[in-house]
Amino acid sequence: MVLNGPNLNLLGQRDPKTYGSQTLEDVESLMKQSFPEIDFIFLQSNHEGDLVDAIQSARSESIDAIIANWGGFTHTSVAVHDALELLKIPKVEVHISNIHAREAFRERSITGKAMDGIITGFGIYSYVLGVHAARHLLAKN
Repeated sequence: MVLNGPNLNLLGQRDPKTYGSQTLEDVESLMKQSFPEIDFIFLQSNHEGDLVDAIQSARSESIDAIIANWGGFTHTSVAVHDALELLKIPKVEVHISNIHAREAFRERSITGKAMDGIITGFGIYSYVLGVHAARHLLAKN
């Protein structure tokens, strides 16, 4: 399951110097091309509750792992963090930009504390690296 938070639907339009010119559709295409054997479920929402519902649904569906870019919720959402803590599957947080090279408030990831790891700063390739990380975690189990 690939989850994307607020404003990621505006990739390609929003601050191209920081996020690049590629769109969320480009991210999804890259993932499908890189891993044709995986049946991805993609969800983008600007609403925190929709993302919490998706996280909770992963507990009962046959989801192997979550790759997520929580957008602004990364730095603010206790609700997303708490939902993630209940999941026992691999969870990898990804960011297009290097959150540690930006404003101070973006360096802190509330959601990251409930994830297995964070990949940040590799453009949309961060998502591909996230899948590799999730596969590595699955192989360890």
